[in-house]
Amino acid sequence: MSVTRRPLLSLTRARPASQFLVRTNPSSFVSRRYQSSDDFSPTGTRSPIPDAHNIQDNGLNDGLDLASEAGKTDWSRSFHGLSTEPFPKEVSDILTAPVDPEDVEIKPDGIIYLPEIKYRRILNKAFGPGGWGLAPRGESIVTEKLVTREYALVCHGRLVSIARGEQQYFDPNGIPTATEGCKSNALMRCCKDLGIASELWDPRYIRQFRVKYCEEKFVEHAVTKKRRKLWKRKTDTFDYPFKLVTSSFSN
Repeated sequence: MSVTRRPLLSLTRARPASQFLVRTNPSSFVSRRYQSSDDFSPTGTRSPIPDAHNIQDNGLNDGLDLASEAGKTDWSRSFHGLSTEPFPKEVSDILTAPVDPEDVEIKPDGIIYLPEIKYRRILNKAFGPGGWGLAPRGESIVTEKLVTREYALVCHGRLVSIARGEQQYFDPNGIPTATEGCKSNALMRCCKDLGIASELWDPRYIRQFRVKYCEEKFVEHAVTKKRRKLWKRKTDTFDYPFKLVTSSFSN
């Protein structure tokens, strides 16, 4: 079997589901196929996620093993438990509780959001640690600037929601971090179906939150000296390289 080297641009293409990568030596990967469309047993052994160098040549090696154990739910394809019955009231009260304004952050461009760890804490409080999880529904798709993957949120053995996460990156060495950001983005999108922090998608709430807790100020870049308007919470300060412009000219 010959070793095939792929150019950098090849990571913009998603590999067919019937392919996966097998490590043959520390510096190269070989693409192998299943014996037939009905045989999901690979002809080799899966390799771990390749390092940054091999990601440039071959993309991510995180295809799903479609051979599930007997009696086990294959969350890569199953919709088991979706909308069968509501969760108990004590769980619903935790999930739909009003968001604490002190937990909400605002980006410099004015977009408000709840940090990803807050969603996890709410899920842990509602279902208990280990009572929920994210199951990938397909391979990660890596383009020249973006990592995206579809995930399913499963709570107490029931499918709750499916969402596609995405995360930008600017250097191939940042792809592993981008895959984690992609997963977190999918989690936040899935949580909308449970009613967690639903206010953050309500335009009226967003406007009221900005007026009460946030402000938009002129700042100056410490290096370029360029001025622009940025948002922040009233109780926060601007971080380097930006500093608040206090001259009357900025007003």
